[in-house]
Amino acid sequence: MEYNQVTPEVVAALQQIVGEKYVWTERDKRIPYGQDEGTGQPCLPDVVVLPATTEELAAVVRLANDVVIPLIPRGTGTGLEGGAVADSRGGIMVSTERMDRILEINEDAMYMTVEAGVITAVIQEEARKRGLLYAGDPCSGDCCCIGGNGATNAGGNRAVKYGTTRDQIYAIEVVTPTGKIAHLGKRLHKMTAGYPLEKIVIGSEGTLGIITKLTLRLVPLPPCTANLLAVFPAPAKALSLVTALPKAGITPTCLEFMDYDVIAVVQDWLKEKQPCSEGGAYMIIQLDGKNEDTLDEDCVTADELCRSLGAVEVFMADADKVWKARKAFTEASAAECPVAAMEDFVVPPDKLEDLLQSLKAIGAQTGVVFRGVSHAGDGNIHLDVLRRGFADEADEKAKITAFEDQACAAVYEMGGAISGEHGIGQSRKALFAKYTDPVALELMKALKKAWDPKCILNPGKLF
Repeated sequence: MEYNQVTPEVVAALQQIVGEKYVWTERDKRIPYGQDEGTGQPCLPDVVVLPATTEELAAVVRLANDVVIPLIPRGTGTGLEGGAVADSRGGIMVSTERMDRILEINEDAMYMTVEAGVITAVIQEEARKRGLLYAGDPCSGDCCCIGGNGATNAGGNRAVKYGTTRDQIYAIEVVTPTGKIAHLGKRLHKMTAGYPLEKIVIGSEGTLGIITKLTLRLVPLPPCTANLLAVFPAPAKALSLVTALPKAGITPTCLEFMDYDVIAVVQDWLKEKQPCSEGGAYMIIQLDGKNEDTLDEDCVTADELCRSLGAVEVFMADADKVWKARKAFTEASAAECPVAAMEDFVVPPDKLEDLLQSLKAIGAQTGVVFRGVSHAGDGNIHLDVLRRGFADEADEKAKITAFEDQACAAVYEMGGAISGEHGIGQSRKALFAKYTDPVALELMKALKKAWDPKCILNPGKLF
């Protein structure tokens, strides 16, 4: 596809739409928008535009479509796969950060309507003040925005019980690639009137439309919560809990896995002694209950189950401390050793132990050293590949490429996928093309072409 360049005339037209103050061409203002939180190389857009309304954003998209210039939608840039970053073609980056209003909170009907730029943690706190829960819980919730959560179908710690972001959304307002405003989905519990277009846009990584407003599902805030920390002598014993808990009739809100290497690194970085940190693996189990009695019963059942599976210790954890340790993984890992790549695989939960063993073998074979954590309850594992043991940049690239290719092969053989949360972006599109069913890939490309004939919206992502 041939694209045109951003000219002074285009910049002037953008200024007419959103105001001169919110059109940035200065290099120092564009630099923060040149990369995300991943490990990719920075690439600056030609201009950054910050609309305040859906109508302004739609006008920006129409302009980009008319003059055939790439347009990259962006929230707060907390992604990891280059999904909200320009490529060598440059283009117009449109940020939703000024669209940050909570429009409605209905406590009786339990829903909230918000603009795309609202920070996820703000939504969670506003719901909590009213005795309600917004169940979406990405680990970057204190800095990511809800529009980006929708665009990537963000997961997080609570997905095992409540599902991903897609499961928290009733309806969305979307600007299409040609600049039209569409309202997709409804605040209904069931609907069979046509294609579920909102479900397609959610998770499409800004390639099919830009989400501007969302109507979110809220649920009652659980009256009682307990956090158990089970310490196992080996990862295999810890991961056996993934299938044993549901079989025992217990659906945890969170079920998080950390092995000894991770615990040691987090402990050093936080400078906080972690319990039983001299070996083995942690399983963090969060349980919710309607009352103390039922919660106590579930805690006793979980305790007995953990011990029957070989846990050397099970105790009620300090929630703040244990979750602080879990969420510190990325920063602690990077502080101890530079991270060369971040991997995000997902398999059926009962295959998680098999996957971990395969990854260790592949790492040893390819000369790649990694450490990882897992949203174990839903089969999702995150790895930090460490910049350690490589002779030079070429050696690093070759070994990581070999590791990723063999790891993906193992994941797909187990019925898994290349990403459970982080998405494809521009970083994983080659692997996505290699391992996705060819007919499914063909249908996705046809959908993209139908919605975005000039391919101006977030080009170079996914495909």
